[in-house]
Amino acid sequence: MAHSVLVVPVGEMEPLVRARHEFYDPDYVSTDPSFAHAHVTVLGPFAPPGRLPAVRGRVARICAATAPFAFTLRAVATFPNGIIYLTVQPQAPWRALRDALWRAFPAYPPYAGQFGDVAPHLTLDARGPGVDEAVVRDWVGSSLPMRATAREVRLSWYEPGACRTLARWPLGG
Repeated sequence: MAHSVLVVPVGEMEPLVRARHEFYDPDYVSTDPSFAHAHVTVLGPFAPPGRLPAVRGRVARICAATAPFAFTLRAVATFPNGIIYLTVQPQAPWRALRDALWRAFPAYPPYAGQFGDVAPHLTLDARGPGVDEAVVRDWVGSSLPMRATAREVRLSWYEPGACRTLARWPLGG
């Protein structure tokens, strides 16, 4: 199902996350060089491309009012549904950005309201044959903790064979 998501790219993890997509989910590997396979989701699913003109200004104002912020990718963990991810600390700036966007766009609750309050995270892989939390920890262990900075929000479009970036907004204007 095609959908859009507001994300913050994490370039430091792009090579690993893109390689995992190429292995287990090649339909969602993008040829768009600005597409962030490695990201922290801020709000999604979000508005479809046809609604972009109507939402662009509000997203820009919220992003401009949010200063860039440092964060650390700390540890590998697994959600009950088998998604393997990196924990993100501190969570407060992520939650503040998510909540500001959600207040502005109440029709788009985080994760369509399916999972309750999901902690900010960077998805790495999914549990499956030969892939579990220990294996993924070995892949990234030497690079953790990893420091990064949230500098922009991107509106990413997810569609098999057509993933791309639809818009970008710098944090702090």
